[in-house]
Amino acid sequence: MTASAPAPNPPVLPALAPAGPGWRLWRLAAVLVLGFASGLPLALTGQAMQAWLSLEGIDVATIGFLSLVGLPYTFKFLWAPLMDRFDPPWLGRRRGWLVLTQLLLAGALLLMAGTSPKDSMRLYALLAVAIAFLSASQDVVIDAYRTDLLPAPERGLGASLSVLGYRLAMILSGGIALIWTDPVNAGGPAGWTWPEVYRLMAGLMVAAAGVSALLLPRLPRLARPESVARHDLIGFAAVLAAAAAGYLLTDRVLGPLSGALLGPLLEQTALAPTLRQRWADLLALLLGIAITLPLGAWAARVARFETLLGGMASYFAQPGAWAFLGFIVLYKLGDAFAGSLMTPFLLKAMAFGSAEVGVVNKVIGLWLTIGGALLGGALMLRLGLWRALMLFGVLQMASNLGFWWLAVHGQGALPGLTVPAFDWGFLKLAQATPVDGGLLMVIAFENISGGMGTAAFVAFLMSLTSQRFTATQYAMLSAFASIGRVWVGPLAGVLAESIGWPSFFLVSTLAALPALWMLMRLRPTVQALEIAPGTAAADD
Repeated sequence: MTASAPAPNPPVLPALAPAGPGWRLWRLAAVLVLGFASGLPLALTGQAMQAWLSLEGIDVATIGFLSLVGLPYTFKFLWAPLMDRFDPPWLGRRRGWLVLTQLLLAGALLLMAGTSPKDSMRLYALLAVAIAFLSASQDVVIDAYRTDLLPAPERGLGASLSVLGYRLAMILSGGIALIWTDPVNAGGPAGWTWPEVYRLMAGLMVAAAGVSALLLPRLPRLARPESVARHDLIGFAAVLAAAAAGYLLTDRVLGPLSGALLGPLLEQTALAPTLRQRWADLLALLLGIAITLPLGAWAARVARFETLLGGMASYFAQPGAWAFLGFIVLYKLGDAFAGSLMTPFLLKAMAFGSAEVGVVNKVIGLWLTIGGALLGGALMLRLGLWRALMLFGVLQMASNLGFWWLAVHGQGALPGLTVPAFDWGFLKLAQATPVDGGLLMVIAFENISGGMGTAAFVAFLMSLTSQRFTATQYAMLSAFASIGRVWVGPLAGVLAESIGWPSFFLVSTLAALPALWMLMRLRPTVQALEIAPGTAAADD
């Protein structure tokens, strides 16, 4: 495969996965466990990190910009071809990369646990970026392994279980951790600190590496992408150099230029100086992206990054490829907008306690998430892919209005309940905790609809990949899917402080409409994916 010879997707082969209920349960259990491993580090650079920073007194706009530590999730398709092309010297292609990334994640989490965000913000942010990079790399392998492992009839249920594991991990690292670290509740065994929580998560990643090495099903070996290894390595280095050049250009040239362009306009507004600078930073960021992405594409072509270019050519040879990318960016955009600053909104703007948020959002939300993910997978068997995407997308959009309602009516609008004190060993609630009724209603709706929407979305992404480039293509598609979650953070923080929380959540609701309109237009093409034959299990 060369960069100059775009090829259509290879013929789809019959499923090679072993049949029988025992094999099916093993495959689905593996998907569930890997979903958990995927979700654990994401919360540690998302909701958990936001809670840590909020309790340290960091301002909302800065927290919003620190969501940019998730940038590796949007660029992971650049190094995913190396995971398609090269095999680690043990355990095969997929499982070998899994063990390596999981052990490195454990080490990075230990380093972050020893770093204070107040005293060493730059180092703290760099470690968060490193964790996001390793987490994105782990996701590349997990997504490819899951797609290769599951035959087409099992993908709806497999996606549902993957989402379930993913949400369970985020409940642990992004919710139960809030109870452990609540200074009033002292919900951990001894009133845990955030560094202690991060050390525990490092231990769980070591355990995940053990599972990946010893218990995951093996995959039959098939041909790797037809590329020259030297070209791929040089191509990857060229793309990295282009990204570094884009960063330096943004930092040294576009930043001052944006300040000069927007400065006179913003001085005439009532915005605080900090917010004026954030708007200028946002403009510089957008200009930098507009320059860096074409520069990286040019570098990949010149350096003959064959696996990347071959995977892209294979994907874009299918009907509706460009429209699918637009839909992928937009489908979770409204959901990402509302969720990007959920923790600061609940803790700072609404003044809910950490334990209350943890109990509602994660402990009670645990059962709601399980129900939503499993219900989504079951409904997909009857609805089909297109109708599931449409119905769950409408529910996701409606859940954003719940946060608008909460911002308008505040605490006490609905009768609440009191969660009694308990001690489960791994989780302790030292005193009875009142739970606001409005908070419970809003979070319940968000958990159920979000779990259903994500299950359908993951099944949709799996249906778009071809066998030879599973890691490359799925990484590209999921990178586009993460654009909303990562890139709306800076805008969300500035926008929330500029227009207020009620208007912010109305904007997040409207942001969901373009995806639903596109889905209506794409109905025949998406329905054609529902009847496609199963794909073969791929290489390990």
